Amino acid sequence: MNNTIEYKGYYANIEYNAADHILFGKIEGINDLVNFESDDPNKIEDEFHIAVDDYLAFCEDIGQNPEKPYKGTFNVRITPELHRKAALEAFKQGKTLNSFVSDAIREAVNNNSETKPLVIDTAFHTDSQNILYQQG
Repeated sequence: MNNTIEYKGYYANIEYNAADHILFGKIEGINDLVNFESDDPNKIEDEFHIAVDDYLAFCEDIGQNPEKPYKGTFNVRITPELHRKAALEAFKQGKTLNSFVSDAIREAVNNNSETKPLVIDTAFHTDSQNILYQQG
């Protein structure tokens, strides 16, 4: 089951509220809160499109650049020992630490996506973000 939708580079997961009998979602990967809902499964994607378009129009109206999900920078906490080993390996390969880590992530993502698709499971939540896991 794939409950992830994309529009204009923005993503959302569709969830179901059984008490209210509605489908709902919010744009993921940005700090601004943009959510949407529908009681009709055939219209939930349209509601997402409207929410994205409204967000972009609102940002334009107030003269603010809309946030883009996944800007390409993030912090990763690792042990000092792993940091040291990665930095030394990057040096040995004639790379910066950033390019070394980027290459390692690219390789891991490409290898995993070829053999085991990533699935977003909305049954598990941590700080309102969905946990990604490999199906297998």
